[in-house]
Amino acid sequence: GKIELFSSTVAGFGLDDCPGHATWNAPSEWLGSVDVQSGGKFPLHMIGKQPASKLHSQLDPGAHSRAAKIKGHEAVEINPQDARDRGLSNGDIVRVFNDRGACLCGVAISDALMRGVVVISTGAWYDPLDPAQDISLCKHGNPNMLTHDRPTSRLAQGPAAHSCLVEVEAYDAARLPVKITAHIPPEIIPRG
Repeated sequence: GKIELFSSTVAGFGLDDCPGHATWNAPSEWLGSVDVQSGGKFPLHMIGKQPASKLHSQLDPGAHSRAAKIKGHEAVEINPQDARDRGLSNGDIVRVFNDRGACLCGVAISDALMRGVVVISTGAWYDPLDPAQDISLCKHGNPNMLTHDRPTSRLAQGPAAHSCLVEVEAYDAARLPVKITAHIPPEIIPRG
């Protein structure tokens, strides 16, 4: 029946990001960061969420999951004004990118999002445009291409991969067409 508001054990670790009591630590990338406030090149805060159409990446090739995609790509939800600012309409294919990577997504305009925020569900299977490249554009919409690989704190080591800064731009699918190949099984080569 008791709760602990302060942990002398955790405080005793001397970790600057875990002071022993509940606290808010500003993330490295968010709408309040200096980069965004000064008009940086990645003005949108991307949030990753759990998908409604599959369990993480399980059943991504299933009919229910495929029906939720836009022209075969994972959806990126975007505020109507942010979409207008970029000349985007529902169903457009866009390149979502930052300095870490890029992925192609289908636009889903939503009044439920505040300006400056985009949302991509997790779980789209990685589908590189060029598998020979170490970091290739993901044709399918995997948001892991965009996120950093840092833990939530020095103590917790949980994933902090669902929040990062990005930009979104129209992708000319007619000029640079892509075929989604994530769910195509590899060729089986018989022995001998």
